[in-house]
Amino acid sequence: MVGAMLLVIGLSLSEPEHTGAPIAEKESDASGSNPGPMSAEAPALAVVEETSSEPLWRNFTVGDGDNLSLIFNRAGFSDTDLYRVARDNDDRSLKRIYPGETIGFQADSEGNLLALRHVQSPLLTTTYERRGGDFIASDLTRVPERVARNVSMTIDSSLFIAGSDAGLSDAMIMELAGIFGGVIDFVMDPRIGDTIHVLYEELALDGERYDDGPILAASFTNRGETFEAYRYTDSEGDTSYYNEVGVSMRKAFLMAPLDFTRVSSNFNPNRLHPIYKTQRPHRGTDYAAPRGTPVYAAGDGRVTEAGYTRPNGNYMFIQHGEQFETHYLHLHRLKVKKGARVKQGDVIGTVGSTGAATGPHLHYEFLVNGVHRNPRTVHKILPKARSLPNEELPRYLASIQQPVQQLASLRNSQQVALAE
Repeated sequence: MVGAMLLVIGLSLSEPEHTGAPIAEKESDASGSNPGPMSAEAPALAVVEETSSEPLWRNFTVGDGDNLSLIFNRAGFSDTDLYRVARDNDDRSLKRIYPGETIGFQADSEGNLLALRHVQSPLLTTTYERRGGDFIASDLTRVPERVARNVSMTIDSSLFIAGSDAGLSDAMIMELAGIFGGVIDFVMDPRIGDTIHVLYEELALDGERYDDGPILAASFTNRGETFEAYRYTDSEGDTSYYNEVGVSMRKAFLMAPLDFTRVSSNFNPNRLHPIYKTQRPHRGTDYAAPRGTPVYAAGDGRVTEAGYTRPNGNYMFIQHGEQFETHYLHLHRLKVKKGARVKQGDVIGTVGSTGAATGPHLHYEFLVNGVHRNPRTVHKILPKARSLPNEELPRYLASIQQPVQQLASLRNSQQVALAE
């Protein structure tokens, strides 16, 4: 869980002394009565109780700074009870608890602990039940239902706004941009009237949306040219996206190393520098974007330089094999260090205005055999995308027959609607 503080039990597994009377916690039982005063040291917690013939469960939400000892005491149990639960289950979920998770307690009529349950997520709950003198752990795992969905959209201003208006999550919009990032320059190519159709899965739990599933297929019609992508897992178990004839959508390099921006200055060997006011070659492309916009590695490679200079600000150089090198200048923050290996699409930094920059933008350079090339046209001389091997192709073509028909149907329906 991102940003969560790691919490640990903090106990040795030697039998501790009983800590004495349990601390009373302000809570309501099933009848709404208050069984005792609130401890001066324990914060008020929302306690959820269940109505059944079995002993009630009392649930406590883990907060920042909590550990199991604190939670056990708030629930009226001692470190000895905690030790007995953890003693035979030191490799189970209680080794790590995170804010927002739920710890539930079930006690008998005399207040002795019968069971504990750790709700880690809607998909995973671990229960510790007392059997004799031991507590036995068991996991309950739920699998969300996969629901097929489709959406069609037309770009009126940007891919991001079109996707949001169609109900796609930010993550799915970025995934869609990543799928087509090798064939479409999302800085310059999208135009008003471009159409997109997406077949995807949604994960549902108890009839409600739980999370995004994968994009199964998509088509993007840009300036009258249609690009199609289909998700496929090959016989080796590798999953990727390919076009309708089995050519990988993943090219050697992205058309642009960031999304949803504008070009503020193109490659120009005779440009007048805006700060130094002298004629200096502009050996890259400037992408104007808000500070903090993610910057991606254009291709697989190794970070050969990462640091700061007065002209370049925070910068990074990436070597891609023997022939190719990409440079990223004026970054706000660097996300990887010199020597790191990166994959295409990894976030390596964020847009900034450090160094000799007039405003937030990314200065991006592309070198072939040490010579600067125009980043916006260099793709024409780059290695071609790989195709599926001949022996794999029949299996692939058979697997995409249905999504090919579905995308065609969505495009036809949209054309009819526009005509009407």
